[in-house]
Amino acid sequence: MNTIEIRTRSREDFVDLTADIERFVTASGITSGVCVVTAPHTTAGITVNENADPDVRADLAMALRKIVPDTLPYTHGEGNSPAHAKAALVGSSVTLIVEGGRLKLGTWQGVFFCEFDGPRARQAWVQVLGR
Repeated sequence: MNTIEIRTRSREDFVDLTADIERFVTASGITSGVCVVTAPHTTAGITVNENADPDVRADLAMALRKIVPDTLPYTHGEGNSPAHAKAALVGSSVTLIVEGGRLKLGTWQGVFFCEFDGPRARQAWVQVLGR
């Protein structure tokens, strides 16, 4: 297993992990298999989405704020209930195909760590499995 150390910059932040994950896939020597990326945090997630236009990340954050507003009558005492709900909607991991020793992503796709309770020091865990 490999660890990516992440320092998020704001309450909501989408950090592109694609290059780091690609390095782990290459270093693994695995030519065919899967790569699992997970966030070991209850107020953060992992997603695959467009990495060419940063406006997409801003749009995702805006849409999640509309779906999960800060103003609901939450009962969780830490004050970060919206972050927990957003993380549950996004999900904590993704499984990616490895073929030819590389990630099989679409032309515009990237892998993002999604922060919903930052800024914080975070981690993403990467495991490459196959032959």
